[in-house]
Amino acid sequence: MKVTWNGVFPAATTQFKSDHSLDVPATLKHLDAMLDAGIEGLIMLGTVGENCSLEYAEKMEVLRATVKHVAGRVPVLSGVAEYTTRLACRYAADAQKAGADGLMVLPAMVYKSDERETIAHFRAVAKASDLPILVYNNPVSYKVDITPKMFADLADEPTLVAIKESSENVRRITDIKNEVGDRYILFCGVDDLALEAALLGAVGWVSGLVNAFPAENRAVWRLAMAGRWEEAREIYRWYTPLLHLDTHVKLVQYIKLANAECGYGTETVRPPRLPLAGAEREEVLGIIRKAIRTRPTLPKI
Repeated sequence: MKVTWNGVFPAATTQFKSDHSLDVPATLKHLDAMLDAGIEGLIMLGTVGENCSLEYAEKMEVLRATVKHVAGRVPVLSGVAEYTTRLACRYAADAQKAGADGLMVLPAMVYKSDERETIAHFRAVAKASDLPILVYNNPVSYKVDITPKMFADLADEPTLVAIKESSENVRRITDIKNEVGDRYILFCGVDDLALEAALLGAVGWVSGLVNAFPAENRAVWRLAMAGRWEEAREIYRWYTPLLHLDTHVKLVQYIKLANAECGYGTETVRPPRLPLAGAEREEVLGIIRKAIRTRPTLPKI
């Protein structure tokens, strides 16, 4: 299967009203801000999109609205984060019917599958639709590691086209290349390893902080892809304290707080997540507000 995914794909937030109900218009308005900055794709209903906090029908509502609103301007992918393989397969098929351009598939939630079970899960979901799939490897958060050798085993599944590598081990980019060559499109999935991953051969970046800083985020990536490393490093060094927020267990709250400070929505999250409070909130606000005060002038790209 031939796809040409590359560049910055935001892991977009899902906006909620004060009563925690979906706010689809606010979600779409936020997407427009990132589209205006020139992002190359969208991933709805990932971790940052609070997938596991939405009911099945709500996920479909967000996805259908996004597909209609984006109207083909960039590829729209949907996260697939379900508790069972059967439900993940159902979701994949329904996402195709809803008009999604692709899927970002996670291992089954909660249960820590072994290697054989993990491969069986991805094979089943791959066969459940005709959509191209970005395989999300995040053993830090989800406790299941999809190793380079496992990707070699899965290489005969034609719809598995890309990898979001989020192991926090940037060596994996090279290990995957050495194991399977150019079989998969490689995306960095850890914000504060993006420039390192780009140097090693990643062609895309699934980013969280792009939700709040779309222009700066895109500038870093475009400069890297153009080989303008010193300019990219300068912005990346300013950006890194923010990017560290993406690697914390409360990344959703941190990113939504940054959104609110930058005028891109509210910090409302669904329980069991709660908005930040006390010293933790002040510390994160300090990082965000310092970044806003010291924003770099972006070069022409």
